[in-house]
Amino acid sequence: MLEVSSCMKVSHFSLRMFASLLVVTLGLCYCRTDSNQTFLGIPQLFGPSEALLGEIVVFKCVMPNHPKNESVLLQLYNKDNDKRLGESTSLSGEAGTFTLLIKLSHEGNLECLARAQNNSHTMPTVSRTHHLRVVEGVKEAQIFVGSGQVELSEDENLELLCEITAGNHVSYKWQQNGQPISPSPSLHLSDNSLFISRTTSENIGYYTCMATNYYNQTVFSTSTSPDVEITVEDVVSAPDISFTVLKEDSYNYSAVVTCESTIGTLPVTFSLYNRTELVANVTSDNRRAIFKLPLVLDQYSGELQCNADNGAQVAHSQWVPLEVVSVGGPVTMHYDSDIGENFAVIGLRLYCKVAKGSHPRYQWFLNKTLLHDKGSFYYVVDQPPEQSILLLSVGRSSAGTYHCQVSDSFDNTTAISSWEQYLDKEVLNRPPVYVVAVVFGCFTALILLVSVCCIGVVYNRGLEMERRVVAYEGELDLREYGEDAGVVRSARGGEFDQTSEASADEWP
Repeated sequence: MLEVSSCMKVSHFSLRMFASLLVVTLGLCYCRTDSNQTFLGIPQLFGPSEALLGEIVVFKCVMPNHPKNESVLLQLYNKDNDKRLGESTSLSGEAGTFTLLIKLSHEGNLECLARAQNNSHTMPTVSRTHHLRVVEGVKEAQIFVGSGQVELSEDENLELLCEITAGNHVSYKWQQNGQPISPSPSLHLSDNSLFISRTTSENIGYYTCMATNYYNQTVFSTSTSPDVEITVEDVVSAPDISFTVLKEDSYNYSAVVTCESTIGTLPVTFSLYNRTELVANVTSDNRRAIFKLPLVLDQYSGELQCNADNGAQVAHSQWVPLEVVSVGGPVTMHYDSDIGENFAVIGLRLYCKVAKGSHPRYQWFLNKTLLHDKGSFYYVVDQPPEQSILLLSVGRSSAGTYHCQVSDSFDNTTAISSWEQYLDKEVLNRPPVYVVAVVFGCFTALILLVSVCCIGVVYNRGLEMERRVVAYEGELDLREYGEDAGVVRSARGGEFDQTSEASADEWP
């Protein structure tokens, strides 16, 4: 038993020793591996930052700390697409050379990878990235319309695209009728596109785009597109409708109707309706049309409306009654004034109005002489059919007799005149008769009131004097008879008592 246990102890000890020896051996091997492993220096990559497509370009990769007696493999990579562009072997520190025929795929971030060929313990190293920009010439610029339509209506959107068959790193410029286009709230430029929201007639014209790229900070290539004509049909505005009266002879009259729009792409077709009945239509090149209709005075002949159509939209005017009322009734005239310093009248506004008439013509006269639209001291403001206003500057020239005369604008054979009014500076600044009468009446009443007061004062003073005289005479009588004032007063008191007693006797 002792021998068996001794053998077991020996075997356990042997296993422990073997494990320890194995660990030490492995550790020594690891240390030897680490001590044998070396690191290459960081390679440096040199070459152009720009190159033209199809150009031959040389890149160099240099190892600053080339290991002695070590062959190093140098490889050129495009980091962006992980594509190897070339490789070179450096035996004793010479630079690796890479000759490239430039392609578009060469553009990107380039790196040089250094790797020891005969030493697997040496870790590879990588250079810093070097960006290469490849420039291709621009060719065949053309404009494409997003919607395919070059004839637009007002308020539609327009998108133009400038496309090229070849070229990169391109900047775009747009022109309209040979003038550069700048961004605005309704016009947006982005890369190779031009977008206009809510087109108007201002966007009509010929558009071109120019595609340009640069090499070594100078223009390398440019391509200009052919012109593309864009037309925009402005929506026609609602036409204004009006009419005048034309006297053909003593008994025949005509209504000359005018329809006119202010905006809208030409030509414009105008149609005149009398309610639902089409009277006539005319195509105009100046946004205006004239129609002629028979007319009967002082008779309602329906309502007129004018429609305007230019293909983009149909616009309608207001309804206008076709009725002409002849001038008649009294003509009234009145005025108001403008007051200056010292409350003097410096200006007048004379108003003239006729009782009825749809097409009146107002005329002003000074001393029977017709006043035209404007003079040195007056100005005529016509507001037919409501009234006419004559503005006057008060002075020597404006003094005289004024009146107005009204007739039909289409027939002046019959005219109605207002009453005449004489106006000059002195008359205008003279107080009115009623004002003078009021002032005089107030002054007279004031005099009468003062007179009555004075008479009353004098009368009251006379009465007072009379009372004083009577009292004085009574005192003289008492002194003459020698009566005692107390006795007299007693006697007088008795008299009053007797009268009271008598009154008492009579009471029953």
